[in-house]
Amino acid sequence: MPTDQIPEPLILEQDVWLSLTELYAACDGESVAIDLLIDEGVLVPNGAAPEAWHFSGASLARARTAMRLMRDLEVNGPGVALALQLLDEIAALRAQLDSTD
Repeated sequence: MPTDQIPEPLILEQDVWLSLTELYAACDGESVAIDLLIDEGVLVPNGAAPEAWHFSGASLARARTAMRLMRDLEVNGPGVALALQLLDEIAALRAQLDSTD
């Protein structure tokens, strides 16, 4: 992306829910990549069927992080899942350290 085209951040509350179609749109129409993230377990939809699936605001942030890993570093689906798991563990450890201060 050219440096003169910086996208505006989209901030969603935890209690905001997106449909699958809305998630696709929020991730620049990258439906194939989103489907891969769902297949890899990186994104876990709420709902019984794809037509009823919905995703939290946190899922959108996770999807965007995953998409950057795939696009910028050319990490594959399983690699993205592992990287996000490790990032989650780091965040949990940092929170644990902060709570002991």
